[in-house]
Amino acid sequence: MRLRLPEERPTEPPTGYKIAHPVLSQDGTRAGFTGVSLGGALPYGVVADASCVYGLRHRAPHRRCDCGFHCVHDRATAEGLLCTAEHRAAALLEVSVLGAYIRFERGFRYARQRVRTATVGPCGCGRPATALADAGWGRPGWRALAPSCAGCLRGRTAVSLAGFARLAGDGLRVVAGATAGAGALAGAGAAPPGDGAAADGLGVPELVAEAALLQARLDWFQTQLARLGEPGPDGGREGL
Repeated sequence: MRLRLPEERPTEPPTGYKIAHPVLSQDGTRAGFTGVSLGGALPYGVVADASCVYGLRHRAPHRRCDCGFHCVHDRATAEGLLCTAEHRAAALLEVSVLGAYIRFERGFRYARQRVRTATVGPCGCGRPATALADAGWGRPGWRALAPSCAGCLRGRTAVSLAGFARLAGDGLRVVAGATAGAGALAGAGAAPPGDGAAADGLGVPELVAEAALLQARLDWFQTQLARLGEPGPDGGREGL
């Protein structure tokens, strides 16, 4: 006798949680995410379809394969994954589980997803993140990004939280998570709850984040110009 999995027909897409690294395309025109485990070499957009990472031609998720997107049911479980050293810079994603899925005790394996919200942690220095900056690694054609405050950008390739949300598109919200000793902070790329602003619109938080990003870059350039203008050992201007 062949066993069949019970079928579910929800009226609304189930919600799941996962972690992933934000990524920016080499030309800076697209934004997305890359996973932390199986399939991590294949960056995906806000709305994406899964395929078999082993190159097999069956549809994901196949019952006898590990392919498909993965997420957990509980937000706290996903947040716990961010405690490991290699995942500290990852973002917490809230996703809508679309298409066919297989339900497990702790989560789903499924065919299609929409990332609704990405929550980024604090900068490595502990201050709230106002931007996502080059993390120093990536995938072919994609730069991995990590949360950064304005003071820690130091001339790295970076995009504000609002800018990342715009590049990713499809209604993505990007919010800054809580920092040590502080409550949850509204993200620069997200509209405050209940204000009715469009996801890709620019309100006060977005403009403040953009200004902080520009100011950090200006400070870095001024530092470099000052260094080049200092007298060298022979009395001439350094770097000129």
